[in-house]
Amino acid sequence: MSEYCETIVIGAGVVGLAVARKLSQQGHEVIIIEGEDQIGSQTSSRNSEVIHAGIYYPKNSLKAQLCVQGRDLLYAYCESHNIAHSRIGKLIVATSMNQMTHLHGIKVRAEANGVMDLAFLSKVEAEQMEPSLHSRGALFSPSTGIINSHSLMLALQGDAENNGAMLSLNTPVMSMERCDDGFSVATGGTSPFTLRSRNLINAAGHGSISLAKTMISQQSHETDRSLAALPRAYIAKGSYFQLAARAPFRHLIYPVPEPGGLGVHLTLDLAGQAKFGPDVEWVAQMDSQVGEERSEKFYSAIRKYWPDLQDGSLLPDYAGFRPKISGPGEEAADFAIHGKQHHGMQGYIGLYGIESPGLTSCLAIADYVAAMLERDQDF
Repeated sequence: MSEYCETIVIGAGVVGLAVARKLSQQGHEVIIIEGEDQIGSQTSSRNSEVIHAGIYYPKNSLKAQLCVQGRDLLYAYCESHNIAHSRIGKLIVATSMNQMTHLHGIKVRAEANGVMDLAFLSKVEAEQMEPSLHSRGALFSPSTGIINSHSLMLALQGDAENNGAMLSLNTPVMSMERCDDGFSVATGGTSPFTLRSRNLINAAGHGSISLAKTMISQQSHETDRSLAALPRAYIAKGSYFQLAARAPFRHLIYPVPEPGGLGVHLTLDLAGQAKFGPDVEWVAQMDSQVGEERSEKFYSAIRKYWPDLQDGSLLPDYAGFRPKISGPGEEAADFAIHGKQHHGMQGYIGLYGIESPGLTSCLAIADYVAAMLERDQDF
């Protein structure tokens, strides 16, 4: 069976759903194709559920731009759609005098991104705010929050479907091809079908780059340039541990960032339950098991800012996987959102390396993709 749809979105994570919502609002006929049996079952449901303020990212990067825009859009969306969230705030904690210097650099970078509400706290001020905290000082971010990510995705799905979009679960994409009138996507599963479209949005997360390679390799003289523009894919596993008891904290607690991530931080869910993570483990395949042996490093990292953490109080919880496009020892890469100028194909947009702050940025990413798609039509 071969059918036609104006726009295909591959991937029903938070970004794919946000893109489908935006395009359907603009009048596109949209089908969302998802290989799993539920929405957001990989990266989108296996993270810290934090609404980031836009603090850490290089000036003028897509991560900085889309996180700051997305944060404000997301808070407004949560209010308008009654999505559970809390602007809880976070402390970025220095546990040594050397790290205090890093805090100054973080504040300068944040202000370059338009985040103007960070406040320095002395050791006394930080520990008055959080009596169980050990620090030399901290930065307080009042714009950081937490969200129920599943409720967010259900709202995005509902908006998209109310605008006529359709969702096909249990529908893995087997191949993508460029054809005369657009694109052809072949699916597997129990009821395989082929779908043609004018536009194709590749928001497949960990699978986005491998899918792009299968299509781009079929092109003619543009193949070498198009393949060279694709980033290399890496997988960083992040394990989380749950605190067995009630945490004595009211805000999120973050250490100074480390290579590959933001360090083993303490986050609270909307019920007040604390979890710690993620750490950074570079892996070749996704295995969601959290080994008890990893807790030793967690205890060591956490006790730098919470020395009273008791032995035996961390329980293995879950693991998430960052779809990274920079590897071990490399500087963190920006989001890569590729349109016609990158690969020469009108109507195709590939989203690569959409890791944190992807959830915070999802609505701004959707706006960006919609604008790029319109611009590429006249390229």
